[in-house]
Amino acid sequence: MAMPTDPLLNLQIGGGGSAAVKLFLLLTALSFATSVIVSLTSFTRIVIVMSFVRQGLGTPQLPPNQVLLGLALAMTGFVMAPTATKVWDDALGPYLEDKLPQDQAMAKAAAPVREFLLKQTRTEDLKLFYEAANQGRPVQGEEVPLTVAAPAFMISELTTAFRMGLYVYIPLLVIDLLVATVLMSLGMMMVPPTLVSLPLKLGVFLLADGWHLLAGSLLRSF
Repeated sequence: MAMPTDPLLNLQIGGGGSAAVKLFLLLTALSFATSVIVSLTSFTRIVIVMSFVRQGLGTPQLPPNQVLLGLALAMTGFVMAPTATKVWDDALGPYLEDKLPQDQAMAKAAAPVREFLLKQTRTEDLKLFYEAANQGRPVQGEEVPLTVAAPAFMISELTTAFRMGLYVYIPLLVIDLLVATVLMSLGMMMVPPTLVSLPLKLGVFLLADGWHLLAGSLLRSF
């Protein structure tokens, strides 16, 4: 009587592709998931701008970090959904079904990622890394390597995020200054300005439907 075999221990997919190799590659990719989300997606811009808003409102603990990160991840998933769909349809899905070899799958997966990165990257930042690598500028139609596109994208994202955060922070700072000036003119120097400015800023932010405007501005920026 033949002993039963566990399909998870002895699994061959398609034309001889090893499930163990694919499982190893999947686990390796998952181990770098956090780095990929931070460096190759819209997450950095979203979470920095939201942090600026929280600091500008004067509520450094509200919303809590878990809520802020959860909202940033949800918006990142929304923004990156078209790119992720292309990666799955053109590369990862066919590779797991043994319709593409590994090298072709990697090349096809890099294409939509590169397209997203370059759309959000400033020309000056690309030029910086090409010059640092002593490489000539790419000619028309030449692909920009991910080793150049990724760091240039991160620099551009930081610049864009801080610019957007500044635009949000300044009006809230003006309210702080106005409140402090009024209190000083009234001789109420013992009253902390934040005691008055905090509810005032929250009221203005809510009346302007601030979270809706912030989310809309972030989504349109991509």
